[in-house]
Amino acid sequence: MQCNIMDSQSTLSTAASKGQQPSATQASFDFKVVTYKLALCLSYIAVSSALIRFNKHMMHKDVFPFALALSAIHMLVSMVMCGIMYIIFPSMFPSMHIVKEQRTELVWWFLPIGVCFAVMLFGSNQAYLYCSVAILQFMKEANVMIVFLISCAVGLQVVNRVRVTLIIWVLVGSTVSVSGDLHFSLVGIAFQAVSQVSECTRMVLGEIVLSGRKLDPLTYTAFVAPTCLIVLLIANIASWDSAILPAAKEHWRLLLANACIAFMLNVLVATVIKEFSAVGFVLTGLTKDIVIVSLSCMLFGEHVTAMQSSSFAITLAGVGMWSLMKIAPDSPPVRCLERLLCIPGHTTSETQALLNDKKV
Repeated sequence: MQCNIMDSQSTLSTAASKGQQPSATQASFDFKVVTYKLALCLSYIAVSSALIRFNKHMMHKDVFPFALALSAIHMLVSMVMCGIMYIIFPSMFPSMHIVKEQRTELVWWFLPIGVCFAVMLFGSNQAYLYCSVAILQFMKEANVMIVFLISCAVGLQVVNRVRVTLIIWVLVGSTVSVSGDLHFSLVGIAFQAVSQVSECTRMVLGEIVLSGRKLDPLTYTAFVAPTCLIVLLIANIASWDSAILPAAKEHWRLLLANACIAFMLNVLVATVIKEFSAVGFVLTGLTKDIVIVSLSCMLFGEHVTAMQSSSFAITLAGVGMWSLMKIAPDSPPVRCLERLLCIPGHTTSETQALLNDKKV
């Protein structure tokens, strides 16, 4: 999709240099691409926000406060839904033949992705027992930096003073936001932190598989879900609670609806990562975080202090500067920050390198 956009832009530039007007087909193509990606982002924000509030409700002590069991149900329904869809509409899994041809090799990718997914689901659901939704969203602002650090660890990115400064900027803002919570819970923060590291690792690995191996989102979900389910079943057996089955029987309708929304989100997440990259997915999530924090305050009465609001704004500014550095490294704000850090202006080749790695 991204290659198509670049080709289209190149065609339009060539037409302009020759004094020609872009054809109606080219203009329509660009409009369709923009509309598709905008609809994709809005769908992800809406479904993710709904699931977060739904999970918070499900984890209430009087409903279904079993994070491992809830996560396993999510994966079971996702696996069943993918199986049914593949039987009825096999054309919706265009890259299934790639998996069949590279089955052994891809297993070694799906295993760590499944483990990270399981840890992420358990940690995020368990954190709802200890912290408000707003506080957990404050913490998630650090995800873009975690993705960058993981990318550095695997050799996809390099560190410089500007990037280190922005990482510290965002982490300090997130820390102040969380520490200002009136009901601070170190246990909840720990669960959320482990969940975020696992989620970011999954995103980087997922981008490699989705883009590098050319898998479609449904095929990706069809193989990640059972891998994740196996990990979660083992964890459930090891920590089984006799109250799980009675609670599941009482609230099975809510569990089914919750799991169906989770399946929709899993497919949307894979699609967004494939279309926008891991960092693009995190940046899209920033808008979602703002929406969730706002709704949590206005509709659900979760208290946010003035200090938390200010530090949240500071964190968003840091992430905004980060995205600007990746998209437009020669922009005045980025140049100004480089001068403050006594960094000489980068060369044309360095600028091109920044632009080339903005997908990571």
